[in-house]
Amino acid sequence: MTPPIVLSIAGFDPSSGAGITADLKTCAAHNCYGISAITALTVQSTAGVLRMEPLWPELVSDTLFELAADFTIAAVRIGMLGSGKVVETVAAFLETTKPPNIVLDPVLRASSGSELLDAEGLEILKTRLLPIATVLTPNAPEAEALTGLPVHSLDEADKAANRLREMGALGVVITGGHLPEGIDLLKWQDSAGLKRRQEFPGEKLDSASTHGTGCAFATSIACSLALGRSLPEAVSHAKVYVAEAIKNASPLGRGTGPVNHLYRWSKS
Repeated sequence: MTPPIVLSIAGFDPSSGAGITADLKTCAAHNCYGISAITALTVQSTAGVLRMEPLWPELVSDTLFELAADFTIAAVRIGMLGSGKVVETVAAFLETTKPPNIVLDPVLRASSGSELLDAEGLEILKTRLLPIATVLTPNAPEAEALTGLPVHSLDEADKAANRLREMGALGVVITGGHLPEGIDLLKWQDSAGLKRRQEFPGEKLDSASTHGTGCAFATSIACSLALGRSLPEAVSHAKVYVAEAIKNASPLGRGTGPVNHLYRWSKS
């Protein structure tokens, strides 16, 4: 059978812990075929991001439309975009082609502190990308940046998710890695138009191999949606996948090492 096509629109991490190369590994782990459009180049390692350069918007646009002309895209994962002009380019592509199952991972800042999206890009993301995404997958700091609300507990995450829904998001899952409860919170509207809420408990893992967890989580959701799973099923599957990828990771690099995206292969 032909595998579903999942498009990653994200930056390039030369350490392959995050960004498009990590997304392609995640797609392979889910029996999907990953294609990609690079939005920005970075100089980074497991020790952090030293430099980021957005690509020319015309190059991003040409890549996206060429891929859409060649493949039937079943899902899209949007990660780091880098600049307002690139965000505009990606929004125009999605508004024109209208692919299904858009997972927006609002990558705003690296764990090491480097800014990965300018102020103009953040505003365009909120007004043009957020309303057309199937689901938004911010962590607590990203939810704070998008809403202006504090997100330090599950109750505050619930309020932020409500605000994001008011801003136009169809579905929102705020990940619990930065929350004391460690619970992922999903709020969405089901096919009958009913507002739904579901919590996904998880264990706090003591590991130095957590680089790229947000990318792996969002891409896993995109793959599951491409495979026909419901949104709650996709979130549940992604949470388990990321936890196992952390547990099965090897210590790599001198900083925060990558998760093991392909841990299932080593067990087969």
